[in-house]
Amino acid sequence: MALPPPPLPAEVWTHVFGYLSVPDKLSLRACCKYFRKLVDHWSLWRGWTAVLTFRSGVYTRRFWESLRRRKVASVVMRSTKAKDWKRLSLELPDVSALAVEQSGMEDLLFSADFARLQRLAVRNSDVVIDASRRPRLEQLTHLSLCEVTFPIKSSFLPFLSHLRNLTSLTCHNSGHAVEPVRMMESLLSSLPKLQHLSLSTKRACVCAPRRPVDARISSSSLSTLELIQRSDHFFPVNAMKTVPHLSGLSVVSGEEYQRTPSGSSHLAFLLNTWLLDLPGLSALAVTRGPPVGAYVASIPATVRSLTLRGSSLSPDDASAVSAQLPDLLHLHLDPWPSRLEADVARLPELFPKLRSLKLRRQSAAERDFLQLQRLQDLERLEILDGAQHPSRLAAQLQALTKNRLRVSASARPSDPMLCPCVLQAQ
Repeated sequence: MALPPPPLPAEVWTHVFGYLSVPDKLSLRACCKYFRKLVDHWSLWRGWTAVLTFRSGVYTRRFWESLRRRKVASVVMRSTKAKDWKRLSLELPDVSALAVEQSGMEDLLFSADFARLQRLAVRNSDVVIDASRRPRLEQLTHLSLCEVTFPIKSSFLPFLSHLRNLTSLTCHNSGHAVEPVRMMESLLSSLPKLQHLSLSTKRACVCAPRRPVDARISSSSLSTLELIQRSDHFFPVNAMKTVPHLSGLSVVSGEEYQRTPSGSSHLAFLLNTWLLDLPGLSALAVTRGPPVGAYVASIPATVRSLTLRGSSLSPDDASAVSAQLPDLLHLHLDPWPSRLEADVARLPELFPKLRSLKLRRQSAAERDFLQLQRLQDLERLEILDGAQHPSRLAAQLQALTKNRLRVSASARPSDPMLCPCVLQAQ
């Protein structure tokens, strides 16, 4: 009688399971105790986030043990009950990333229970800051506030300026109507490690008063800035004079700007002015902006990464961008309502140095799309509507480039710390 084959080592199973999606892992985990233990190995759950609602009461002991085996360090909390927060802190005290949704908890005192907390996102919540009981949040490196109300208005900026270890700050529709440039100056002068700042404004401001630039601002470490324009509230025309050393700028506008000629022309005016104030810019992203031809002449030649989403792009516009940015390396094109179609075949001529490219195939002919093989330096191609097209096209491109080119379909960002405002823009 033939002997049964020897069992595979656990390391081999773990390697194989690494290719499975989360739903497949969970299905496999239910097969037997042996697989349940293997699937819970921490290496299979890197970057995974647990969403806790406590909707059916307390979670079981086995549930918490499973999360600990996976070394879960990122949690989205959707309960406002103190007992649920206490249970979370007891079972997962090493949480380093936490998203709080629809909470009315005062003073963010829960933060004292998570000594390793570094990333915090608060959404649709009321926050009352008591100066005598300041929350222990000094260790935070990333903070995201979206639709957060500060009933004590004077506590907003002092609260943020207290978090001196922040490297990334997102503040959308939160606090109160602080004049945008004043907010930027206050944050940059008090947060010396801040590298990324994302703001949306509730207050219109045409131009801020001219003031001498604080030395702490001119030497700040801020490298990327994201501005989300809402309703008829614009950031001021001289907003970039505070941060002329920026390397990355992202501007997201509401759909209402594109519906009126006045809104589109004002956006073009702002972009032209801002870009002229950023001579060292290397990355630019514009979402739902005016046609790029309205401001292309102001884009610094130093830009190596360009993203254009939700705005029209004519063949003449594409040619103008090519002339302005001959050394462009990274391009993300998602125009609307216009489409690239036959213009896809022109991309190798317009941007011959591209290393990464994101775009939709839409109704582009297959022969035009396959012309992308002529981009000799292209390493990554992401097809934004790839799920709607057969993988045969991707396989053809890889074969034509002798597997030099990596082709993938676009995946929706899953980072729970990412603000919904940014997700909607994408």
